[in-house]
Amino acid sequence: MALSYKARRRVALIVLLVWMPLYIIAAVTVIGMFDRPPFLLELAVYVGLGVIWVLPFKVIFRGVGQADPDAAPDQTDK
Repeated sequence: MALSYKARRRVALIVLLVWMPLYIIAAVTVIGMFDRPPFLLELAVYVGLGVIWVLPFKVIFRGVGQADPDAAPDQTDK
């Protein structure tokens, strides 16, 4: 079952407001358990984690910033 445009927008908002901060806290906590790696390795880990978090949600975020394709042509997004 495909999500409607409005449902995808709501889920994307929840992901950004709830999942992303929890993911950041978890990532920093796990990285903090180890000795501090060299700067470039630490940077690579954080960049990698910054890209990986969005992969499961790629379908949800696709097209969310565009106009509602299901809306009538004379309606505007409010």
